[in-house]
Amino acid sequence: MVKKCVAEFLGTALLVYFAVGVAALSFGFGVTGRSLSAGVVATALTFGFVMLVLTYVLAPISGAHVNPAVTLGALIVGRISVRGAVGYWIAQFLGGIVGALILWATLNASPIYRRATTGLGADGWGSASIIRVSLGGAFLAEVVLTAFFVFAVLAVTSKTADRATAGVVIGLSLAVAHLIGVAITGTSVNPARALGPAVIVGGTALGQVWLFIVAPMVGAVVAAAVHLYFHPVAAATAPPEEPRAPAEP
Repeated sequence: MVKKCVAEFLGTALLVYFAVGVAALSFGFGVTGRSLSAGVVATALTFGFVMLVLTYVLAPISGAHVNPAVTLGALIVGRISVRGAVGYWIAQFLGGIVGALILWATLNASPIYRRATTGLGADGWGSASIIRVSLGGAFLAEVVLTAFFVFAVLAVTSKTADRATAGVVIGLSLAVAHLIGVAITGTSVNPARALGPAVIVGGTALGQVWLFIVAPMVGAVVAAAVHLYFHPVAAATAPPEEPRAPAEP
């Protein structure tokens, strides 16, 4: 269990460092120029590629959840115990914070970095959203995007699925979620990814982070419910009754 939690901690930290790092470079530093599309595509592909690699590297150890919402979905469908889920959640949130801290230390070495203006790839709504989406719209988007992603994860990691291609499907589904979600909220679909940068940046990001924790967890519940609809857990059958001895005449 310790190795599994360490794997979840490391995987979440790496996801935040690389993928959120590209988001910060694209939208905070503007390294992709004036093209909003270039920043969106770069961020989406990085999240997808990093998740693809982590799936193949860490799946044999911990299942490569690296996302509290995925762990919740796995808990609901019976693939992890409550104790295991709690351990994963602690490791994932700590990994998200540590990954964000290391990313901040890296970017802060630049003389043009300003935490208040450059940011750290944090999620948000209203003035913190590229399209200025409302709180309700942000919540709905995060629920839908997370449900889509977690449903894909649960489907391709089931006993009947071809696990050899699971990493590709998981990576692509996360990239697709970011292609539409970056302009709406920045795309959380992962409470640990949302909390890490928000804790470091503070301000509006920290004040709004509750939505990017709650909404993805709601999305995970929706995904698990849909998965169980298509793949119901078989009920245990009672053993056949032993034949009764014939009554004596």
